[in-house]
Amino acid sequence: MRIAVLALQGAFIEHERMLRELGCETFEIRKLADWNQSKDGLIIPGGESTTQAKLLHELGLLKPIKDSICNGLPVMGTCAGLILLAEHVENGDSSIGFSTMSIDVCRNAYGRQLGSFYVKGMMKEVGDGIPMTFIRAPYIKSVYGNACVLAECGGHIVAARQDNQLVTSFHPELTDDTRVHGYFLDIVRKYAGWCQ
Repeated sequence: MRIAVLALQGAFIEHERMLRELGCETFEIRKLADWNQSKDGLIIPGGESTTQAKLLHELGLLKPIKDSICNGLPVMGTCAGLILLAEHVENGDSSIGFSTMSIDVCRNAYGRQLGSFYVKGMMKEVGDGIPMTFIRAPYIKSVYGNACVLAECGGHIVAARQDNQLVTSFHPELTDDTRVHGYFLDIVRKYAGWCQ
């Protein structure tokens, strides 16, 4: 299995480490030529969503990545990645990202960097005691269409799935627990054979 990791900004190295631990080959997407390589899935890391969106537009990556997601490429977005995949973003511009997932997101919902926190919680289809590290995290206000809730924290939705798309408000890559990434790889296996 070969997973691409968007490496324009944010915590991409930690995702690569997690994928390698699970036995996956991984490579970084920094320019359009990188995107044209063979891949089975994509991870969009946390970071700053407006900066990532700006770079995606400038580098000509937004449309080809969106087209691949719409055609079935499995994708996992964490924190800023969740924002970029959302169809609607409160406190932000929904039109700058991929807008492929039927979720309504509240940006920077948990406040400033100092408001970051860590909990363990239940994530449907993944397990209990999942470590959840929140850093200036968004949360999902609502899901619609065929999107479904996978995890909640403090009454807010913090993980969801819609077909080949998986998102988390928290950073599973900042722990030693590989279950969330393993779950994503199960999605990749299910959607194997997608067409670019």
